[in-house]
Amino acid sequence: MQSNRILLAVGAALALVLGAILAFVLSRGHKPSEPPPASQSTGLQISVNDTPAIDATKKLRCFKDGAPVGDYTLAECARLNGVSAQALDVGPDASGALSAVPTASLAPPPVLPPAQPAPTQSAGPVATGPAAVTTSPQPASQAVAQGHGAQCLRHTGSEWRQISDGMTLNACVQALYAGRCAKPGEAIYGRFGDQTLRLVLGKVEISNDNSHFRTLVEQRHGCEIPQAR
Repeated sequence: MQSNRILLAVGAALALVLGAILAFVLSRGHKPSEPPPASQSTGLQISVNDTPAIDATKKLRCFKDGAPVGDYTLAECARLNGVSAQALDVGPDASGALSAVPTASLAPPPVLPPAQPAPTQSAGPVATGPAAVTTSPQPASQAVAQGHGAQCLRHTGSEWRQISDGMTLNACVQALYAGRCAKPGEAIYGRFGDQTLRLVLGKVEISNDNSHFRTLVEQRHGCEIPQAR
């Protein structure tokens, strides 16, 4: 009887040892699976500053009046469009081909929204005599220069929509364009007070007359818009 108990105990111990050895062997041959790359991604990001330097002799897909006209060098494409090479946006188009397109040629400035009446100031006590001064409403550009907010509008492609009635320039630019990138030839328009804003390839531009634009701020990697100066 005692011998049977001893044999049972030894058999149980051997089974435990064999189970441990088998588990160790299986764990050595099977590595934990890593999460797929897509699950680790923070989302699709497009960098507008990763376009490689363009060889002057390399032919690109050239656009004129919104339509492809063939493959030309950057200088040839500029001549076809009657502009300087610096006035061309260079980058991948919708098909992924490296292309040259006149800046914002696919989206010319939209018709301006109706003029908004400037806020009137409180009249206060009326002065008399030589010291009397007549005050008039300030234009939006003057109010902005003095640090006041202005109306911020977004153009949706068919109409203007108000974002805020009293934003600073930086806040308006961020509200319009933060995290957005424009494709070659594209322009995304907005308004700040009496000035037109547009996002084109790699930068935000501003215009006082809705026609002649200058660079307001360069766009960074990942469609980031730094603070406008």
